[in-house]
Amino acid sequence: MPPAQDAAAPEPIQTAASQLSVLEVSVAYGDNTVVQDVSFVLEPGNIGCLLGPSGCGKTTLLRAIAGFEPLSRGEIRLHGELVSRPGFTLAPEQRQIGMVFQDFALFPHLSVSRNIAFGLRDQPAAARRRRVGELLELVGLTGAARQYPHELSGGMQQRVALARAMAPRPQILLLDEPFSSMDADLREQIAREVRDVLKREGITAILVTHDQLEAFAMADLIGVIGGGRVHQWGSGFSLYHEPADRFVADFIGQGVLLPASVHDDIRVKTELGRIAGEHPHGLAPGTPAEVLIRPDDMVYDESSPRKAVVVERAFRGAEFMYTLRLGSGTEVLCLVPSHHRHAVGEEIGVRLQADHLVVFPVREGE
Repeated sequence: MPPAQDAAAPEPIQTAASQLSVLEVSVAYGDNTVVQDVSFVLEPGNIGCLLGPSGCGKTTLLRAIAGFEPLSRGEIRLHGELVSRPGFTLAPEQRQIGMVFQDFALFPHLSVSRNIAFGLRDQPAAARRRRVGELLELVGLTGAARQYPHELSGGMQQRVALARAMAPRPQILLLDEPFSSMDADLREQIAREVRDVLKREGITAILVTHDQLEAFAMADLIGVIGGGRVHQWGSGFSLYHEPADRFVADFIGQGVLLPASVHDDIRVKTELGRIAGEHPHGLAPGTPAEVLIRPDDMVYDESSPRKAVVVERAFRGAEFMYTLRLGSGTEVLCLVPSHHRHAVGEEIGVRLQADHLVVFPVREGE
């Protein structure tokens, strides 16, 4: 259950076993603070994600973790070892970090196997061949060892870039918008494949993306970033159903804030009826409020006495996404099986079935 007002992300719990600790980190360029007081912890083998819109500071934060950006405040530790603080930045090549870039950055003149072996130059030839063979098998490219990057599909190139970054067995792997050049369906598929590879290898990783479906498909824990700060750090489920503030509620998923008034500790009143939740929301009875309504909270029901007018209809294969206008003029979203096809302007029956009560007080001036 989210708090009744916009709240800061809770302080992370750092342990001796934490693979990555980012503690009250700020990054500034002159007077412009790009990342502000960010804290989170990632345990070994976990996959984290920095999720947010363009320009929110997520790539700057990733570069700070890699050692490419100095800190103006806070500290970064890798497996307990201090690697960044104001006035001290351990060089990227000394951090045992692997990176997968947005454009893959493969060497076009090298074969797949030689691309993967590039970071193993200091190892004996037999060890290099053994490690390359392991990784080719791990990413499913054994048959492509002698091919060149231009001969591969985008998804195959992505797996080569991943294998190359994993080859030296880095402490942590950083992935900067690695799927952005792919179409939406392929992004989600490749994200799941990359997750499987990282989990099999036991590698801790951080993904940077603006795509929430990509984040959900790949990450164990997600930090939603806006305006240079982490608004919430948690699982995809908690971000969707228990957003910590309005920014997270608006950025994750789709939904509307429906006008409401507080009835008691666990219920609010709306034009769709009373909504109850399992936990108190901390607002006094009678307080004007807004309750978050997701498309899956609205249920199509021909027998319902509550009616709404279809304003817009978007076909999504198995479902329609209907935009519905309630009697007050407020619009809500509703997912309906696609065999129920209704025209714009038609009135349909709906009922509310909200399992998670997410309430915010009405802000001053609203």
